[in-house]
Amino acid sequence: MFQLRPAAPRDVRAIRELVEPYAHERILIAKEAVAYYEAIQEFVVAHPMGEPHTIIGCGALHVMWEDLAEIRTLAVSQHHRGHGIGDALVTELLHRAHTMQLSRVFCLTFEVDFFTRHGFHPIDGTPVSTEVYAELLRSHDDGIAEFLDLARVKPNTLGNTRMLIELNEHPPHP
Repeated sequence: MFQLRPAAPRDVRAIRELVEPYAHERILIAKEAVAYYEAIQEFVVAHPMGEPHTIIGCGALHVMWEDLAEIRTLAVSQHHRGHGIGDALVTELLHRAHTMQLSRVFCLTFEVDFFTRHGFHPIDGTPVSTEVYAELLRSHDDGIAEFLDLARVKPNTLGNTRMLIELNEHPPHP
């Protein structure tokens, strides 16, 4: 049994420890601690019932544009995989996107089947207008560069699948 809650700054160390083995395997991108602190309000964490300071899963929803966000840094402790924690995190993040009236959520993943079960589908190209693309190019965020499929992030994204969900077609279930 586990619960979800919004992440707090005190969770950054545990989030980094969760991400580390995945970053070592090049499944997730390692980030500096300051990047986690700057984005902590985007994160949801999972913890065992009655143990709110023991983090066993995390995920973040990063808004990219007025109608678009990205699920990023989705990780579950190796010892807790297969217990529905990842499903619960994605469902919560999609619910947050829906609450913010976003219509599309992007992810870059090796876990295609997992995200397909949540309504995501693989995409080619960048599903934004030319004007929005030009604006997004101004961002220094690597996640946005991944969304735009820019050459500068290619070494970090090899083997990943770019996926998208249209929330109007697949409303999340809280």
